[in-house]
Amino acid sequence: MTDLVVAGAGMAGLAAAARARELGARVTALEKSTIGGSMLTSSGVIWRYRDFDTFRVQCPDGDVALQRVIHEQLDQDLDWLVSLGAVVTEESTGNPLTVGRRFDTAALTAALARDLDIRVAAPVESMPSAPCILATGGFQADPWLVREWISAQPLLLRSNGGSQGDGLRIGLAAGGVYSAGMDQFYGRAMPAVDLLPADSWISSAQLYAKHAVAIENAAGWRYEDSVDWSELRVVQWIARQTGARAWFVVPDSALGEPTRYGTVADQIGRARRLGAAVERRDQAVAVEVAAAITQTLGGLRVDVDGRVLRGDGSAVSGLWAAGGDVGGVATGGYMSNLAAALVVGKRAAESALA
Repeated sequence: MTDLVVAGAGMAGLAAAARARELGARVTALEKSTIGGSMLTSSGVIWRYRDFDTFRVQCPDGDVALQRVIHEQLDQDLDWLVSLGAVVTEESTGNPLTVGRRFDTAALTAALARDLDIRVAAPVESMPSAPCILATGGFQADPWLVREWISAQPLLLRSNGGSQGDGLRIGLAAGGVYSAGMDQFYGRAMPAVDLLPADSWISSAQLYAKHAVAIENAAGWRYEDSVDWSELRVVQWIARQTGARAWFVVPDSALGEPTRYGTVADQIGRARRLGAAVERRDQAVAVEVAAAITQTLGGLRVDVDGRVLRGDGSAVSGLWAAGGDVGGVATGGYMSNLAAALVVGKRAAESALA
């Protein structure tokens, strides 16, 4: 007999199932594709903004109550991961605005999954009879939902192919409602090629928009935001251009500038080796990039314990959600998806068993 069903075995699902097991529950986790989900191919950095005011500035339209519990609980939950045997590879994020740790994602997955009953190739298509936590990873791999909410252009997928909106559909069918930010996503500008191997998703991201003198689409129309040239804003703009492609035009003087993965020239070199178009323009280099979607930021509306909410604010009986199935946390900006998945996943398990 099962006390709790967890739909999905990525960060949110594993955190929920591991916490429920720790509390003595009989838990069954159902995973559609790969244990670890998109967490396995992520950078493994789990972080929060250094102070809550900065969090609000960066994600001004997010649910304040959800943001606050994630901000306040993350540090102790990172310690919990370490107590389970997760391996920390870096003790800081390298960003002065944030605090957190980088984990070895394979070791983190193994630590969370240890002794769990996880059934692979077992998608959840309807509401289970037992209490259920939805953690199926968002809808970035479902072309229809991406076209409906985000862009009609063909976005590259930089994520687990099993994240096809299963949890969103189940939650809505049970009476849940959409969160804010359904049209927002986290992604990266990547080399403009037809197919990107998963082992290049992190290191080949083209993270130098702020060094460009121009960002323009195929017709020559330019990204004109005079204030925000953040990687997230830029990739969301690229996603809505024809073919979801654009050009970064980088002056020669910026090629030696450092980025997260080497110099600007190093990143352009990776793009060229993968087959992206790179050309000279006066005293600059132009690189063709494409928008890749990593994680949708909209989903089901939930309370601070992950309970799926109806339009009137009441909770759907027996149903919780966490991770990519939850929306409204990073609305208007971006925060760590892994952090939200960890905190809300654990809280959902505790709430479901209370």
